[in-house]
Amino acid sequence: MLNFHLAPLKIAVQTPWRFAVGVAFAAACTVTASHAQTAPPRASAVPPVKVAMIESLSGAFANTGEAVFRNILWAVDRVNARGGVLLPAEAGGARPLALSRYDSKGQNEEALSALRAAIDDGARVVMQGNSSATAAVLIDAINKHNERDPDKRVLFLNYSAVDPILTNEKCSFWHFRFDAHADMRMAALMSVLRTDSALKRVYLIGQDYSFGQAVLREAKKQLATQRPDVAIVGDELHAVGRVKDFAPYAVKIKSSGAQAVITGNWGNDLTLLIKAAREVGYTGSFYTFYGNALGAPAAIGDAGIDKVVAVAEWMPNVPGAQSEAFYQSFRARFPKPQDDYVHMRMQLMVEALAQSIEAAGSVEATAIARQMEKANVQLAGRSGRMRAADHQFQQPLVVGLMEKQGAQGVTFDVEGSGYGFRVVKDIPAAQTQQPHSCQMQRF
Repeated sequence: MLNFHLAPLKIAVQTPWRFAVGVAFAAACTVTASHAQTAPPRASAVPPVKVAMIESLSGAFANTGEAVFRNILWAVDRVNARGGVLLPAEAGGARPLALSRYDSKGQNEEALSALRAAIDDGARVVMQGNSSATAAVLIDAINKHNERDPDKRVLFLNYSAVDPILTNEKCSFWHFRFDAHADMRMAALMSVLRTDSALKRVYLIGQDYSFGQAVLREAKKQLATQRPDVAIVGDELHAVGRVKDFAPYAVKIKSSGAQAVITGNWGNDLTLLIKAAREVGYTGSFYTFYGNALGAPAAIGDAGIDKVVAVAEWMPNVPGAQSEAFYQSFRARFPKPQDDYVHMRMQLMVEALAQSIEAAGSVEATAIARQMEKANVQLAGRSGRMRAADHQFQQPLVVGLMEKQGAQGVTFDVEGSGYGFRVVKDIPAAQTQQPHSCQMQRF
């Protein structure tokens, strides 16, 4: 059992009953390292609602898994601090959320093993995101499990797996995506790229799996329609998490004459790519999905100023007192600079879960899913709603440009790097929507 002290949060409003119950629930927030390594939680007056995070906690992408865990833990802390989720007496009354973590080791088979362990441990809500390939196999496994064992149905909440197919051809009643999918993110980037009239040559590079392939495919499609004058001078995929030296790729990018790189790379595959580009003297721009975190700004340094563009649902320098208070609260909770990785979508996801459980008056997966289709949540001046037709969360997106901390619009840096992102475009949810092809079987 790990006990945590909560920093005061001024971004959530507590009603009197929640404040009173929250004190009693302070010790009921259960956080476990893994099902195999954890001592039994302390006895509580009410059974918790068990939530399982399945993620890479070892191997090449361990840093991404740990970063996600901090986000979800903070969100769970907040729900439990206000008294947990309020249920009718016959459903157990007010109950805390209990978060457990399972290591997928970056392997699909390990993720499936973790899913089975989580279900055996009593989890009925599963969270995962840092691989669309893993998300796809989890969706299939959960579909089969829920059909085979309806008394132990499971929900899948996805915070980062953004291959569009997951809410299109592979859409599932049990799967809810809280991140903008790749086509939505690409459209946001293109809204900035298309205004750069000097840009004539781009290089496309990505990870060789479903997500990376989808990013490059969509980049080509949107460039053709929005900037047909731009030539694609490189189109390349590389193995996921296996490349240790990106210098050969960086040399090809520089030699191509590309003025910009478009990539969906994440984790070390992005950091190492950008670092290699800097080291070979590449001076072009990077249009990225994830260039605003996990070591990327520090890796590129001054060469990234006015060059690295990133898209997200929120960034620390989003203007407004509520946004600033939200970020400052996270930094108070996790003060180490290297732990500076906070995502609004993960907070909204947990808020949507709490809202849906309370609206359902039950912890049964089908009842929660029916309410989550209607989820409409707000936090710190940002908001989002679930689209019932395909279970794709609809939310605003922001595009940021890397700058030195202290520059206009850059109050906060990233991970103590001295570099942050100035918001250059805040796109309303109504404009980030994309059509879908989902034909969902409903329950």
